[in-house]
Amino acid sequence: MVIVGGGPGGYESALVAAQLGAEVTVVDRDGVGGSCVLTDCVPSKTLIATSEVMTLAADSADLGVRFAGEEATPRSVTVDLGVVNDRVKRLASAQSVDIQARLEREGVRVIRGLGRLDGRQAVVAESFDGVTESLPADVVLVATGARPRIVPGAEPDGERILTWEQVYDLGELPERLVVVGSGVTGAEFASAYTALGSEVVLVSSRDRVLPGEDPDAAQVLEDVFRRRGMQVLSRSRAESARRSGDGVVVTLSDGSVVEGSHCLMAVGSIPNTEALGLEGAGVSLTDAGYVEVDRVSRTSARGVYAAGDVTGVLMLASVAAMQGRIAMWHALGDAVSPLDLGNVSSNVFTDPEISTVGVTQAQVDAGEIDVRTIKLPLATNARAKMQGVHDGFVKLFCRQGTGIVVGGVVVAPKASELVFPITMAVEQRLTVDQVAGSFTVYPSLTGSIAEAARQLHTRA
Repeated sequence: MVIVGGGPGGYESALVAAQLGAEVTVVDRDGVGGSCVLTDCVPSKTLIATSEVMTLAADSADLGVRFAGEEATPRSVTVDLGVVNDRVKRLASAQSVDIQARLEREGVRVIRGLGRLDGRQAVVAESFDGVTESLPADVVLVATGARPRIVPGAEPDGERILTWEQVYDLGELPERLVVVGSGVTGAEFASAYTALGSEVVLVSSRDRVLPGEDPDAAQVLEDVFRRRGMQVLSRSRAESARRSGDGVVVTLSDGSVVEGSHCLMAVGSIPNTEALGLEGAGVSLTDAGYVEVDRVSRTSARGVYAAGDVTGVLMLASVAAMQGRIAMWHALGDAVSPLDLGNVSSNVFTDPEISTVGVTQAQVDAGEIDVRTIKLPLATNARAKMQGVHDGFVKLFCRQGTGIVVGGVVVAPKASELVFPITMAVEQRLTVDQVAGSFTVYPSLTGSIAEAARQLHTRA
């Protein structure tokens, strides 16, 4: 097995292949762990961890917390962004080292360099040590990921106009940060930098933030953003961003301008498919340049698989890892179930967080599935009251008649930890009565999940 790319899709597939007795080589360009570990998931969530502490401190006055005799306010606690970013990069690097050590313990060979397909049964690896070699392969897996999309007229300079991969080089907190893009990445960074103390302007081309998420959840988040002082510009498309002295000027499509000290461009990703020899190997790409795969990660070329963001299937680390595992299980003849995106739980790491799994509100509104729905505000939950949590809710969807749980939404602090029982219910086809019949700790936020299930009970 030769794997091109060492992100979650690559290194997880390597571990499975090694476990099943294959000879495995990983050709990795940027560092094992890929952008997920080095410039995306791990760094951003480490930054967000600091922002969560800032929010907790700022919102603790009602809980009786005082700082040096004063009430806790957004200005009573400050952050040293240089120290934060040093920690971010240190943790990301350490995670990459840990993953590579794990691969090597399992007998996986790791080549630092560039890889490209030479037909369907070989990869040419050009190591950064100057050595070029041809690696014969029974199976090739492409897991080269994606990179931030660059908007013409808003090219990043790494100092004032930034992609999300470049923010960790900032030594000081942006005084006024203009975030262009209100999808998951834009919303997460806007939320984090607001909590850290920056004045934030969020430029959204759509009617609301997080247009791809549950509308009730997105509305809660936008209300929180505005309450915390963020300026949200809806239906505003950025045409350009340029340096202006010690700041930036972002020009919108209506001709108006937004000024700031820094600008973060968060306008999507493009796949890393250039110079990989895909066309010569017979690998088909979509119109957007992503590698086409089926539900067991096969490409159009026999013996060539692909996993992760390069496929554009669902750009989550968990999905990339599962695609990689499925590819190796399938290639090596092990038991395998095709990828089922209906069981994937995802999370937006804003404050509050938004977690979703299964059926969506959009599908329900479009009449694609007949369900019963319940939405319980967290404000009625005893534990939430104790913790001073005012925003958020639990939403459950179940099928008419059978009561089988088919989806859910959680908007809450640490929603990523709370969604798991709903994910289990969706995947195992549990009924609302089975969920409601399970004990929950009192008081706990998970109690709202059981209560929502109880309210969906239908008398036999």
